[in-house]
Amino acid sequence: MAETTYRVQEGSPSPRGATWDGRGTNFALFSENATRVELCLFDESGQQELQRITLPEYTDGIWHGYIPDVGPGTAYGYRVFGPYSPGEGHRFNPNKLLLDPYATAHLGELKWGPEIFGYIMETGDDTTFDTRDSAAFVPKCLVTDPRFPWHDAPLKPRSCRVAMQDTILYEMHVRGFTKLHPSLPPELRGTYEGLGHQVVADYIESLGVTSIELLPIQTFMNEAHLHDLRLTNYWGYNTIGFFAPDPRYAARPRFALQEFKSMVAQYHERCMEVIMDVVYNHTAEGNERGPTLSFKGIDNANYYRLHAENPRYYVNDTGTGNTVNVNHPRVLQMICDSLRYWVEETHVDGFRFDLSTILARELGGFDKGAGFLKAVMQDPVLSSVKLIAEPWDIGPGGYRVGEFPPGWIEWNDTFRDRSRAFWTGRTGAGDFAKALMGSPEIFDHLGRRPWTSVNFITAHDGFTLNDLVSYNDKHNLANGEDNRDGSNHNLSWNCGEEGPSQNSDVNALRQRQMRNLMATLLLAQGTPMLLAGDEFARTQQGNNNAYCQDNEISWVDWTLAEKNAPMLAFTQRLLALRRATPLLHRGRYLHEGVDSELGIRELVWIGADGNESHREDWNLDFPETFGMLIDGQARRSGLPEKGGAETLLCVVNDHQASVQFTLPHVEHEGQWKLVLSTEQFETIEATHAGGETFPLARLSLTLWRYVEQSN
Repeated sequence: MAETTYRVQEGSPSPRGATWDGRGTNFALFSENATRVELCLFDESGQQELQRITLPEYTDGIWHGYIPDVGPGTAYGYRVFGPYSPGEGHRFNPNKLLLDPYATAHLGELKWGPEIFGYIMETGDDTTFDTRDSAAFVPKCLVTDPRFPWHDAPLKPRSCRVAMQDTILYEMHVRGFTKLHPSLPPELRGTYEGLGHQVVADYIESLGVTSIELLPIQTFMNEAHLHDLRLTNYWGYNTIGFFAPDPRYAARPRFALQEFKSMVAQYHERCMEVIMDVVYNHTAEGNERGPTLSFKGIDNANYYRLHAENPRYYVNDTGTGNTVNVNHPRVLQMICDSLRYWVEETHVDGFRFDLSTILARELGGFDKGAGFLKAVMQDPVLSSVKLIAEPWDIGPGGYRVGEFPPGWIEWNDTFRDRSRAFWTGRTGAGDFAKALMGSPEIFDHLGRRPWTSVNFITAHDGFTLNDLVSYNDKHNLANGEDNRDGSNHNLSWNCGEEGPSQNSDVNALRQRQMRNLMATLLLAQGTPMLLAGDEFARTQQGNNNAYCQDNEISWVDWTLAEKNAPMLAFTQRLLALRRATPLLHRGRYLHEGVDSELGIRELVWIGADGNESHREDWNLDFPETFGMLIDGQARRSGLPEKGGAETLLCVVNDHQASVQFTLPHVEHEGQWKLVLSTEQFETIEATHAGGETFPLARLSLTLWRYVEQSN
């Protein structure tokens, strides 16, 4: 160990983490049960340990010290002393170098070996104590300079928060979206800088989406079994650092934070939002046999939920081995501090919370008044951004779609399942109609609005849109689990042939089914979320669980944008239509009854004969063909004032044969004009009067606008 001249002062317990003030750095670490904390400083490479400094002060459960002349770029970690008593929930082992939970940057990669475990891994007995040093095998933290030229043109982040009812989400992977992009310099592919590059941002802007939603970019680790299979945790749902952008997505890893900020600024220049997918429900340290990388060695009994009767073992409501103890005040504070950091320091516009039921789980189970929910909703910073819940986990009573409090919007898997089931002939119109309405039976309470439902047909987890219409079964052999992993409940249909086909009829049907599903997503009430690449029929070769495939299976193939240009153009036209048509993204739920104050019917279901069809009379098999008529006069607010939009009629046919559909009569004189048809990529201009019929192709959707005749 090299001799150094670092000095130490008492410092401050707040803020947590490593905070540079221009003259030196304050270090503060929470651990109630530790007996001593050593700060370890390393050389620029992070390989050579320069000095160990005992933090001199302990205030309110926080160890702290101030080191003059230590500044940005300094690599560091902690060694924490205390009892190693797994039976009591304590796993302190100062032989293990630990990551700072509040670190805003990391250096290096995790190297799997027995040295990173707190116990003697070879024995399989987690009650043993390992004395090997882990420093050479684990990443280091970096002190960062928070300054960034947000206010210097052209990086000034304009105010670009998108109204909820106008929001269109685009779920994507930083690395996978740009890794094969032919217009990017090779060194920028797969990076934050590549995602912020003009050619990439221009493309996303041209689509017409409003908000990119990034799969996890907070520092994460690969699991041991993936390491053994020579695979990787591609999705990133295995966080170890809640404040730092993962350096593997940076063109210059030491400057990952600056690159991420620059990328956000580029999208804000276009008035587009950046949403982060965040994982606060578990960490990469696994269960009692997992490695000791950070929280487990800092204060295991407080950072994790442990079994009350035997705290050697972890509560596993996440299915990943451990569950973060959000019920502890300091842990809850850390999560809220993390969220505020990303909003205030990197200017992101919202979060999608993985397994968010965990965060609202008190000791008695899911609680709408949970500490986390109250903390976020009263916070003036966090309550002002988009909060998106994945409202389920595997714990008892973990499925909670529709039960999050006002202010949250929620992933709606019932929309996905109802839409897939309808277009594959597995169910009739009743449930599908609910999906088109924005699932009011789930969300229409306490003044929640249609945008509460985040509608999706596909997401990172599952088939792509192309694979949904090309495979009956999952094909996950590349994952190394003998095709046992991934869902078997895909509600997919291969249109007559499994996988890629040379049959023109099969391919034509697949193209129409993709258009049907995309149109369903973008014409329904609610907040639509597209999966990146679906707009030009990206494939994962039938893999519906590509979490470990950091390769061509998961990366977006940009040659398909040209090959499937008609599908791309169709999606862009749909997105433009949605943006330009207020009736397609209303701020209020549509109701089927008569508005007594205005004397109008906001929503009427139409049968193939052109007459009203009552939804309460439908059964599982009827009807396969129906229309959804939205009156343009439907009120836009609680005020008894008629709207001024044109009336719309969405007609669907899930029948295997063409149907003659009679267009309904409307009170005002005019004509029905065809706006969109999924039978073909390009919509043919057509007009019909009320009472006239038109041939509705099998397995197709049409959208009509009623144009009143001018006097």
